[in-house]
Amino acid sequence: MRRTALLLLIPAAAAANTLEVGPGQPYAKPCDAIGSASPGDRIEVDAAGNYDGDTCEWTTDNLTIVGVGSGRAKIDLTGVTPVQEKGIFTVDAPNATIQSFEFSGAAIGSADGNNGAGIRHGGTNLTVIDCYFHDNQDGILGSPPTAGSGSVTIESSEFANNGAGDGFSHNMYLGDYGSVTVEASYSHGAKVGHLLKSRGYVNNILYNRLTDEAGTTASYEIDLPNGGTSYIIGNFIEQSADTGNPAIVSSGEEGTTNPDQHLFFVNNTVVNDLASGTFLALSTGTMALVQNNIFHGAGTVSSLATATLMTNWTDAQGDPMLADPSSYDYHLLVGSPCIDAGSVPGLGLGGQSLEPTEEYVQPEMVETRTIFGGAIDIGADEVGGTSGGGGGPVSGDDPTPTPSGGSGCCQAPGDAPPALLVMVCAFWIGRGRRGASRRACDRSSRL
Repeated sequence: MRRTALLLLIPAAAAANTLEVGPGQPYAKPCDAIGSASPGDRIEVDAAGNYDGDTCEWTTDNLTIVGVGSGRAKIDLTGVTPVQEKGIFTVDAPNATIQSFEFSGAAIGSADGNNGAGIRHGGTNLTVIDCYFHDNQDGILGSPPTAGSGSVTIESSEFANNGAGDGFSHNMYLGDYGSVTVEASYSHGAKVGHLLKSRGYVNNILYNRLTDEAGTTASYEIDLPNGGTSYIIGNFIEQSADTGNPAIVSSGEEGTTNPDQHLFFVNNTVVNDLASGTFLALSTGTMALVQNNIFHGAGTVSSLATATLMTNWTDAQGDPMLADPSSYDYHLLVGSPCIDAGSVPGLGLGGQSLEPTEEYVQPEMVETRTIFGGAIDIGADEVGGTSGGGGGPVSGDDPTPTPSGGSGCCQAPGDAPPALLVMVCAFWIGRGRRGASRRACDRSSRL
């Protein structure tokens, strides 16, 4: 039955139109093509074009808008008011996918909210892949039509220097969606606001680099103001000495109003460059498992006395031997006491495995994590595995890195349409995103 269903889907996908945007193409600007598109269409935007000042809103369902060519398609909105005073792309469609774009310069006046966004989302489901959001008042700002509905998925994307400086605008501000997933992404340098704020009922924050970095003023690195069922696994997280808020990860500080209050904080490396503070500020009522994490720097591990703490590492136990913290390289050196010192992660709700299967590699990609030695290492990477946390900040341009390891592109499962998988794999490998190619292939194979 599954093979038959997939074959039936292929003609529908083939019938969709591809609209081409850029120099010498039928459409000069992305919004020209968006205005002409039909549900299910694909819009390819030549990264070589100039699209500054282009902004639009759409309700057309299931559009896929992709930057093609070298680098990302760029839209700088500096000096231009976003459509409806919301975002460069204001998406009110039920479903949308946006890939390989750079968004900057979105701003509106303080009387109108100080919340101009790279993407403003009011639809149901949004997927963002390989995008760069910088110097907007909000990178992505979104909320679903109905609380607890829809999903946002953000993969292999960078967020830098977003925020109006008022503390109410953030690199990412995601409302009360049914689920929020942020994976293989790099968020840094928010202006007073948070690196990642989510009111999602379920939050999957997996294998990211969330780092303030020197001289920047972000508040929380992760803020889950209403709690939720939250899986925070395999992240490199850092708080700068210039932060305005000494707590690094917060859950439930605005009320534990989401339907469930489980927090699984597993195999993260958390660095506090402030002289004091709290690594995990968790509200009463949170059922927290804190396992296999490195907490480096001053501060209290958890504000919640009832949190379950298992095989974590703090400076009170000794130097964890991070490679180069001054350059935000937090993978472990050979000889670290955190090697083979972790315990087997158990299961989350519904039997979901808590074991990290990937690790973040700079820039904005992941590699497969494999346990070496007698036990899992404490922290966000495995010595003897991939290249780990990687060096300092990167630009938004795609440097097409060569990964040091990992699984490469996936093999097509027997039930998957091979042509589709080859196409997805080829795109990501061409952008130097082998980890992303594997995830994209896996996602395609589950259609």
